[in-house]
Amino acid sequence: LTAKGGRTSHAAVVTRGWGIPCVVGCEEMRIDDKGKYFETESGVIVKEGERITIDGTTGNVILGKAPMLPPEITPEMKELLGWATEISELEVRANADTPEDARKAREFGAKGIGLCRTEHMFFGEGRIERMRKVIMAMNEKERRKALRELMFYQIEDFKKIFNEMEGLPVTIRLLDPPLHEFLPNPQELLEKVILLKIHKDFPSIREELMNRKEYRGIIEEILSRESEIMEEYERVKTLEEKNPMMGFRGCRLGIAYPEIFEMQVEAIMRAACSLKKEGREVYPEIMVPLTMHESEMKILRELIEEVAERVMREEGVRVHYTIGTMIETPRAAIVGDKLAEYSDFFSFGTNDLTQMTMALSRDDYGPIITQYLEKEILEEDPFFTLDLEGVGELIKICVEKSKGKVKIGVCGEHGGDPRSIRFFHEIGVDYVSCSPYRVPVAILSGARSTLESKRR
Repeated sequence: LTAKGGRTSHAAVVTRGWGIPCVVGCEEMRIDDKGKYFETESGVIVKEGERITIDGTTGNVILGKAPMLPPEITPEMKELLGWATEISELEVRANADTPEDARKAREFGAKGIGLCRTEHMFFGEGRIERMRKVIMAMNEKERRKALRELMFYQIEDFKKIFNEMEGLPVTIRLLDPPLHEFLPNPQELLEKVILLKIHKDFPSIREELMNRKEYRGIIEEILSRESEIMEEYERVKTLEEKNPMMGFRGCRLGIAYPEIFEMQVEAIMRAACSLKKEGREVYPEIMVPLTMHESEMKILRELIEEVAERVMREEGVRVHYTIGTMIETPRAAIVGDKLAEYSDFFSFGTNDLTQMTMALSRDDYGPIITQYLEKEILEEDPFFTLDLEGVGELIKICVEKSKGKVKIGVCGEHGGDPRSIRFFHEIGVDYVSCSPYRVPVAILSGARSTLESKRR
């Protein structure tokens, strides 16, 4: 339950993918950090530790623990989905970052993974520390050493996902978010730096704090990591951006620090080669994020091919792999024919494409969209149902320019919306990808769109 955000804010996307009920952008909720409670406009107070039950479908939040039933697909539903899959001309894949997600997606009828976000793999135990070593490295040699340690984790991650999706394509997006997201929270670091300064420069305050139990442990921990904290703080200041969404992320990271993408590609290919030797069928699709220019794709395609070919020579086995890009900037959509020269497939990241086209932050648009819907400026939430006249027109231009040259998919949240799916089918998109729990809806919507087009 969050006070801010929208349907496609990061928290909503991740929890939806994990199958966790979530209600975001609850504007009538006021959170008191110090008092550790939240209060609604009607005066209901919920304190830390109290239970609430969340219904992500209706948006209802219930005090206490309500009785629940686990979701399941009945035999009748499975049969219906089987019929729909046979009818539909639109393939349905799932967005999945873990083996558990992949397994669930396959159970629901997904025909592959349309988006595997590798950044989520770096937040696990033992991994975030190594990722921070990569970021804190003073030179390429240090960075490569830290990346080598991370690579073994990545190989195991990819092997598990390939295993679950044996015989089906798995689209893996190379590292996308800005590097500072892997470092500690800047505000928390600043607080620690202030405490260090107080401890050194203000003896009277230091003595008072050390006499207070709640501060003593914190200060002792900070003192034991003083140089590390100062280094992290300076690095965060260096990396912090005013507008990280349009900053140093995605393919720009791979161009500036090619060793990061090299490690990921090597991990993907070693995992695939290992399973191929065991007689498994694996189909990795390597996806470059946030391209806007064909020269970016040219540079990174050469890098990916060089690493992939080297790994296959060393492993003594060949794996069929493809290289593509996410189309999530307006320019990329307009110059799709040029990007297609260096791509085997496109996948529209409709969340970011909507955000950049409409100048609406998906993490802050809640109050805006409420007014725009009430005043009928917009008929639909553009992050839920695709804006056909604006964002949709960009996608259509790109499809028309590149159709026949590349396979075309959609991996934004619109891939699970029936009205958006109808549009994607009409313009010739090959597949959609959505969270595992929305796969059945996408399959049925694809079949319905196919039947409607045949009637016409």
